[in-house]
Amino acid sequence: MASHTAIPPQEAADRLAIRELVDAYAHCADRRDAKGQMALFTEDTRFLVFMDATAAEPTQELHGRESLAPVFDNLNVYRATTHFNGQSTITLDGDRASGESYCLAHHVSVDESGQRTLMIASIRYLDEFTRLDGDWYFAERRLMVDWTETRPSTP
Repeated sequence: MASHTAIPPQEAADRLAIRELVDAYAHCADRRDAKGQMALFTEDTRFLVFMDATAAEPTQELHGRESLAPVFDNLNVYRATTHFNGQSTITLDGDRASGESYCLAHHVSVDESGQRTLMIASIRYLDEFTRLDGDWYFAERRLMVDWTETRPSTP
């Protein structure tokens, strides 16, 4: 990790914009705003899901912004979700950047009998970002599930 005694204003602005992009993704997910979530990605984006972060191959691989709609719409199976974004690292390179961010995703389900469960997923996102017309977007997002826990939950 680089030591930052003084961060140039443009670098600080880029880091903040990328962090806001990461946070907007979680916000849109929790608000079930699939269109807003999709708008955070480049047209030719890649989205890879690794349900086991140690796997060599993704569980799911999507290409293009429009292919993301069913994945984001799938969050509607949950009664509620809350994504807590944690630490992140970003490496800037002009109009490109890469980063890793941590997230604890909470998913509340209620089955037909009324039984409520809470599934918590520890997720890391490995991201490639690009700046287009002054705005930052996800060019590639790898969703890495490190672990999950499902347990009964009471309202």
